[in-house]
Amino acid sequence: MIIARDIRKRYGQLEILRGISLSIAAGEIVSIVGASGAGKTTLLQILGTLDRADSGSLSIDGVEVAGLSEGALAELRNKCIGFVFQNHQLLPEFTALENICVPALIGGKSLREARPHAEALLSMLGLGGRAGHKPSELSGGECQRVAVARALMNGPRVIFADEPSGSLDSKNKEELHQLFFDLRDELGQTFVLVTHDQGLAERADRILHIEDGLII
Repeated sequence: MIIARDIRKRYGQLEILRGISLSIAAGEIVSIVGASGAGKTTLLQILGTLDRADSGSLSIDGVEVAGLSEGALAELRNKCIGFVFQNHQLLPEFTALENICVPALIGGKSLREARPHAEALLSMLGLGGRAGHKPSELSGGECQRVAVARALMNGPRVIFADEPSGSLDSKNKEELHQLFFDLRDELGQTFVLVTHDQGLAERADRILHIEDGLII
């Protein structure tokens, strides 16, 4: 699903990634761990095409990323990739249902076309009665579930999550972690998780430890 070779990235004089190579299989759940500043989030953003490496190669689902225009990259991201962030980043003026529909709207569908699938995702994630609620009317755990549903909206092949449970209490955290594994089993998604949560990291199929911009 993902093949990265010799990924390097620097910001000014600071070298963040110093030559990372990895491969991640379809349907695999991989956790990326390491101290703050080790390069975890930078790597995730490059793998998720939110940022470009200074050098190296990256392919996602058989597509070489380096040669893509910004428009083609945005299309790949919209169709193939889902994102879940620590702070859910839901649009506050939109309802849960509308937030989930956003990726489909970006992809060219109407709200009417997107609505049935968004409703099905809400139901699957136990939020069937919360479709009309805005983020301010939802708990933290519910907001993260809406964010997961949004990430799933276009049927992505891979989901990238950056500290997805970092702002949740222990109960909601455990429920969210279990959700990732349930989704993998039911829908076959690949998950790449940056986390400081040791419990989540150890449940993954594989752990990648990053230290000073390298996998150790």
